Amino acid sequence: MNNWHNEYMAEYHRQDILKQNEQIRLADLAIKSRIYRPNLFTHAMFNFANWMIATGKGLRKRYEIPTARCNHSPTGNFAR
Repeated sequence: MNNWHNEYMAEYHRQDILKQNEQIRLADLAIKSRIYRPNLFTHAMFNFANWMIATGKGLRKRYEIPTARCNHSPTGNFAR
């Protein structure tokens, strides 16, 4: 008896879903087209991270313990 109401509501929901889909598509497009502009904190953290990497490499090179060649025993037997 109320079939026209069900069809009307189904069409209304379909149009609502299409509008939401279009809004999501436009929001994604706006996010993708935005220019990335890092702020002062981002610049500072980037420079700090690069400084830490450079310092770590320098410290590792400075305090590295030279390795001895232990894989060749004079007798050929490792069990003593």
